[in-house]
Amino acid sequence: METAMTREMYKEMGIDSKVFDFGQKIAEELAPRFEEINQVAEYNQLKVVHAMQKCRASEACLYASSGYGYNDIGRDTLEEIYAETFHAESALVRPQIACGTHALAVALAGNLRPGDELLSPVGKPYDTLEEVIGIRPSKGSLAEYGVTYRQVDLLEDGSFDYENIRKAINEKTRLVTIQRSKGYQTRPTLSVARIGELITFVKEIKPDVICMVDNCYGEFVETIEPTDVGADLIVGSLIKNPGGGLAPIGGYIAGKTEYVENAAFRLTSPGLGKEVGATLGVNQPFYQGFFLAPTVTASALKGAIFAANIYERLGFSVVPDSKESRHDIIQAVTLESAERVIAFCKGIQAAAPIDSYVDPEPWAMPGYDSDVIMAAGAFVQGSSIELSADGPIKPPYAVYFQGGLTWEHAKLGIMMSLQKLYEKGLVELP
Repeated sequence: METAMTREMYKEMGIDSKVFDFGQKIAEELAPRFEEINQVAEYNQLKVVHAMQKCRASEACLYASSGYGYNDIGRDTLEEIYAETFHAESALVRPQIACGTHALAVALAGNLRPGDELLSPVGKPYDTLEEVIGIRPSKGSLAEYGVTYRQVDLLEDGSFDYENIRKAINEKTRLVTIQRSKGYQTRPTLSVARIGELITFVKEIKPDVICMVDNCYGEFVETIEPTDVGADLIVGSLIKNPGGGLAPIGGYIAGKTEYVENAAFRLTSPGLGKEVGATLGVNQPFYQGFFLAPTVTASALKGAIFAANIYERLGFSVVPDSKESRHDIIQAVTLESAERVIAFCKGIQAAAPIDSYVDPEPWAMPGYDSDVIMAAGAFVQGSSIELSADGPIKPPYAVYFQGGLTWEHAKLGIMMSLQKLYEKGLVELP
């Protein structure tokens, strides 16, 4: 509920009363939707605690290892907890995995061999994977090692092109990669149920193909994960949902034991695999972050829904729309001009707890084919479970908002993004 003190605090932070009233009305209307999110978060919280108890997490699991990291009970138990939570046979959860792109590269390189073909049946992958695959030439790409690539785009309505997927699968197809989230596209995010339908279709054509899901931004949004519907591997980053905002680095790969082990041999060395890899003091935030992940994800999800309702009401195209079911924490808003994208991101930055006084500007980030603007005043650099927004400076000038460790902070971020647009005369409030 709004109070005079709350209103005054928003004013002190630079939010115009007209912006506040507009946002507050929408937030109050969303109460029933938020209660549904709370129910999912409660189930997922119980699922994580149950896994921790079943795997006998102990105080000793929180201690650090160094050097080779042999017999690190905390690391090994955490991997059991991830596998139990995601209903997988095995998991690899390591601080040596630098980011989500690295986790995906490790999973792909560990399970593909020269002469194999990689297939994406959901269109173009996220920009940073283009160089991993070799769509854009890069040193060490899969293409340099003789792995070929094929993709089948989604149909105009966002559905799977089953006819052409069937044609694309051949004797060389070894691994099918399914990106759950939209990346820098305005296509729908894939629900776990839809991913399951696609996996079933693929397996009917070629049962031995490996189905890998890029699960980034999707963990704990639903009560089930892709491993519940047939995925052989799921891959993600710990500075997104499963790290709960506390993990300072890391990534995970979970799924069938054989494929996880293949990835481990690529991450470390043939013959060593999961046996080495010191945790250097990150076990405690890894455990606590995973414990908090369901409720932190719920907060980010509320922020995304709030953003969709705000900007759809102002006439902008949003994906997902204000009423659609949610399958990740990302909200795309097509703002139709570079000026609006930049103003939006400046608002997100201005709402940050860290570096709020900094003005983000577009720049040529490594791995992207256009200038990109990123706003994130985060406790962990690049952490997109924290309040953040980014987008390529190119048509259709869409911005991608995600994160918020608390709903209250996500709400402030969206209000501030609107404030910056309003100040510059780039939007009109009703």
